[in-house]
Amino acid sequence: MALVVICGQPCSGKSMAALCLAEALKESGCNQTVRVIDETSFHLDRNESYANMPAEKNLRGVLRSEVDRSVSKDSIIIVDSLNSIKGYRYELWCLARAAGIRYCVLYCDADETHCRKWNEERREKGEGAYSDKIFEDLIRRFETPDRRNRWDSPLFELWPHKEGIENTSAAIVDAISYLTKKADSKSRDVKTLQPTIATQNTRFSEANSLYELDRATQEVINAIVEAQSQALGGPLNGVSVGQGLPPINISRAVGLPELRRLRRTFIKLTGQTSLSGPPPPSDADNAKRMFVDYLNRELETA
Repeated sequence: MALVVICGQPCSGKSMAALCLAEALKESGCNQTVRVIDETSFHLDRNESYANMPAEKNLRGVLRSEVDRSVSKDSIIIVDSLNSIKGYRYELWCLARAAGIRYCVLYCDADETHCRKWNEERREKGEGAYSDKIFEDLIRRFETPDRRNRWDSPLFELWPHKEGIENTSAAIVDAISYLTKKADSKSRDVKTLQPTIATQNTRFSEANSLYELDRATQEVINAIVEAQSQALGGPLNGVSVGQGLPPINISRAVGLPELRRLRRTFIKLTGQTSLSGPPPPSDADNAKRMFVDYLNRELETA
């Protein structure tokens, strides 16, 4: 049903915010399964995970893969991590859009002085804390969310050092209202993301999958060219490209150059890869199905 991205500086209260949000959702009578995905779930040490760029990229990849496997229309997934890079938040937003669910960002807005103090207190207590070097590096590279960006919107802001973090904090209450409100055609303040061809789960990468994509789309083009030659330039209705696949319906003659251009555009969109790793591969039938849908839609409006 929803993906919630917790965002903030290191030691800004993100885990407490995630915990309070999860508890408040359950207390609200929410029927969806609520799950928090965080670094400790995978027994990842915070200093080792941010020691260098390859380690940090691996951490983001692990979390993103788990989110990708977990998002669904009957659960609320809370991602408790730094989520400090806007490109990574965009990736998570794309996962929500591909799943056709709601999305929001809960931002723990704490200044550096308080974050540094809380990190030192954790170290003194023997709790998990960042080393000074890693802490300063993460502070420096943090990219503040901006509600004008679609991947940072809607944005709910917490001020831990001013108001604390509780189940009844205004930002958490507002987030719960957004996540649980029933949406209809008149609802303008609640947005469920809609998947597009560029964010479908059926995407392709790696040599074998790209080969299957190339071959499948070429077979569809060949079927259209052959059918048009038999129809003598007339409309094509119900041309089959395989059992269980949608038929091709084209109301006008389409030349080979235009078909090739549409094919190149489709492959470019479908072959997009993510920043933290390749998307899952698919099979030729799914490629044909998506390409036929794409052609029917594009040529119908052309």
